[in-house]
Amino acid sequence: MAALRGKLIVGQSGGPTAVINATLAGVIQEALRHEAVTGIYGMRHGVEGLLREELIDLGAESTETIELLKHTPSAALGSCRHKLSDADYERLLQMLRAHGIRYFLYIGGNDSADTAHRLAVLAARKNYELRVIGLPKTVDNDLVEMDHCPGHPSVARWLAVSVRDAGLDTEAIGVVDTVKVIETMGRDTGWITAATALARTHEDAAPHLIYLPERPLRREQFLGDVERVFRRLGHVVVAVCEGQKDERGAYLSASTKSVDVDRFGHPQLGGVAAVLCDLITTELKIKARFDKPGTIQRVSGALRSSVDVEEAVQVGQAGVKHAVAGKSGQMVTIVREGDHPYRCRTDLVSLERVANKVRPFPGEFIAPSGHDVTQAYLDYIRPLIGGELPPYARLRNVAVPKTTSVPGA
Repeated sequence: MAALRGKLIVGQSGGPTAVINATLAGVIQEALRHEAVTGIYGMRHGVEGLLREELIDLGAESTETIELLKHTPSAALGSCRHKLSDADYERLLQMLRAHGIRYFLYIGGNDSADTAHRLAVLAARKNYELRVIGLPKTVDNDLVEMDHCPGHPSVARWLAVSVRDAGLDTEAIGVVDTVKVIETMGRDTGWITAATALARTHEDAAPHLIYLPERPLRREQFLGDVERVFRRLGHVVVAVCEGQKDERGAYLSASTKSVDVDRFGHPQLGGVAAVLCDLITTELKIKARFDKPGTIQRVSGALRSSVDVEEAVQVGQAGVKHAVAGKSGQMVTIVREGDHPYRCRTDLVSLERVANKVRPFPGEFIAPSGHDVTQAYLDYIRPLIGGELPPYARLRNVAVPKTTSVPGA
């Protein structure tokens, strides 16, 4: 049977990451190898651009540019968070027909998986042969049916180094700035926050406390945790997720402004670190300040994981191969096959099984205390971050005996 001939279109959706362009590069380079693919188009700002017929010819880009995409952060095509209406889906299909597009690849998370799934269902109902493949992307690492998601290993490495640096800063100036609260990204799961545990180089290293949305933050317990560490070390570094909830299940901090709610109904999160700092200073009378890296943690290319880049490319390549081979309505997954040495492979899962579902941070990865992670989690994440972190020196701090000749010594 002759291969389905037609153009391929690819789009990027959701929060940009350090490696989403590596997946795009994998798609383009693999598509160029297949005669069945008669052209390669890109959507400007995802399905929003496709609705407006804002497309670019990716085949016109140089091989050097496509190769450099693998090492370029953010979303080169532009991204979006757009919930489509029934009429929008009809228009998308009309646009694809008009341009002779037979291959639709969409890079994104669980909302994007839903978009791709609905388009695949509509195309089948309208008897238009369209191969639809979802390509995973999310720093939140919360897609079901896969070991991990492209983008997450890089944010994990970024936070490991950044929180270690922040911890050294606090240790050095802890006689003045005694408590630091670091707020990480993460809507409903603690995968990103948990990665701060990689910062630790010894028992008393930061972060000293890690709070995850999967466990409610109870006010009195939190204050007790902070006070205990402070009494022992004289300084405290706390890592907390922007999506942290209290014992009632409510966000500790979330915008109530309508402009801050996206098309999928997600409110803008952030500000939990400021809330906790205020609680600490008010109740414990201890000075506290916060660091909030914001979106730079998800998109920075400075500390991206080499494993993450390689796998992101493989995901893009696999998507094209499966589409040309006749698969549709599927998402590419990453399956771990071993850790010594680490190795993985790609596979497929139905888009319907991924769409709008969230994988929480597993209970077996949360320490019994509720404010830390287990060794099992560290064993899971370490192979993904692209090797050891940069080595830092640590003084032995051998004390010189005090003299009694100086008053007050």
